[in-house]
Amino acid sequence: MKTFALKEREIDRKWYLVDARDQILGRMASQIANRLRGKYKPEFSPHIDNGDFIVVVNCEKIKVTGNKLLDKKYYRHSGWVGSLKETSLADMLARHPERVISLAVRGMLPKNRLGRAMLKRLKVYVGDNHPHLAQKPQPLELPYQGK
Repeated sequence: MKTFALKEREIDRKWYLVDARDQILGRMASQIANRLRGKYKPEFSPHIDNGDFIVVVNCEKIKVTGNKLLDKKYYRHSGWVGSLKETSLADMLARHPERVISLAVRGMLPKNRLGRAMLKRLKVYVGDNHPHLAQKPQPLELPYQGK
């Protein structure tokens, strides 16, 4: 019996719409990363990018548990001496809420060029509107709902 190998032209990518309203950040991000990677498909191969497109709306209305709004920090560094910047999750949600979800999903994808290609298929938007209506994204119900 021959081993099945998926080819680039055989990949079937679908578009899914995720409403982030009242979703817990980490649980939602892990399920989005699973869809972006294509791990739920029977023809999954770790060296082939066969995941789907994910459109996330209402990213500013996510929930986190515990005291993470004040305790969780995001760091960035320009390369100059003494230029380490620190931002809390509450400040990041106020200024750039779409970055919170994309950074959470990015940490769950492979750290190579395949992971960067997967992350390009994640589209995150503030509010209900998004420019991908022509692709007809199907609503994706995530099994772990926030309370």
